[in-house]
Amino acid sequence: MSMVGNLRKVARLARGGGQVDLSHPARSPLGSAVVNCVIYRDGVRQEAASSVEEAVARVRKHGGRGFVWLGLHEPTETEFTRVADLFGLHPLAVEDAVHAHQRPKVEQYGDILFAVFKSVAYVEHEELTATSEVVDTGEIMVFTGTDFVVTVRHASHGSLGPLREDLEADPEQLAKGPAAVLHAIADHVVDDYLSVTDAVQDDMDQVESDVFSPQGSKTADAGRIYQLKRELLEFKRAVVPLGRPLHALATRPMRAVDPEIQAYFRDVADHLDRVTEQITAFDALLDSVLQAHLAQVSVGQNEDMRKITAWAAIIAVPTMVCGVYGMNFDHMPELHWRFGYPLALAVIALACVVIHRGFKRNGWL
Repeated sequence: MSMVGNLRKVARLARGGGQVDLSHPARSPLGSAVVNCVIYRDGVRQEAASSVEEAVARVRKHGGRGFVWLGLHEPTETEFTRVADLFGLHPLAVEDAVHAHQRPKVEQYGDILFAVFKSVAYVEHEELTATSEVVDTGEIMVFTGTDFVVTVRHASHGSLGPLREDLEADPEQLAKGPAAVLHAIADHVVDDYLSVTDAVQDDMDQVESDVFSPQGSKTADAGRIYQLKRELLEFKRAVVPLGRPLHALATRPMRAVDPEIQAYFRDVADHLDRVTEQITAFDALLDSVLQAHLAQVSVGQNEDMRKITAWAAIIAVPTMVCGVYGMNFDHMPELHWRFGYPLALAVIALACVVIHRGFKRNGWL
């Protein structure tokens, strides 16, 4: 791998390889579907509530000056039913949030906005093989209301704890309400797409250099190319369908999204367009690399067949002579001549040398 690729890998590990500090209030407690339940008022984190119900009651008691951010990780249907009843979530959206495996989308249910994002993480590997996992996908569902945000995460990656910390460090942005959280999540997801794109670029460079190396037909492996193409397809399925929902959030009037926040969504949509263009270019480049590899294999096979044919033609000369003299006829040219045997060997050797030089001159050997 190139020096640039190694530097990219070190940078990725430095960003994502640290230990999670579970003591921080924005980090996830273990052993519960409820990751966190936080009250924000005027962009500032408030004292923790003992339950989700208490948090909602405290926010609504102050007349909508704040909101609740409830984070869940892979909740069961029973666990999420209580949350759905508390916030008045639509049954169709609840079903999608529990069972996951949804396409990226944005749907409006009255005053509540339901958004689905595909999270993507790059799977580090020493060497790309025909079975290597390159990207790992998950889902983040976001319910946005006038005084609440409910996030549901399905994946082992994509924790929103660091994002929550970053938002808490910017009270002015957080004071803009639940729509600011929705934008931050969308921006976080698309930023991850950009990071994964840079990482996949390293694998693309490695495959391309293997194919176009002097020994490309022998060192390259079609299985690796197909595997990278499959993983790229999974990445593409996560990224491309998000384009329309993001453009809708950026341009279409929605009650749950303040017009001021829509300008931020336009910036996220621009970043997503960049990722989409890169993935499309990767896909086209992989097609070209695969075709080049198959052409190399075909040329190599033709080269082998030419060599086999040339050697067969050379071997045919002594085979023919030996076959004629092995028929035991009494009357054959020079049969009883003392120098007949060495003469036959000399004729065979001379014919083989002439044919060999002819084939070599034409590039067959």
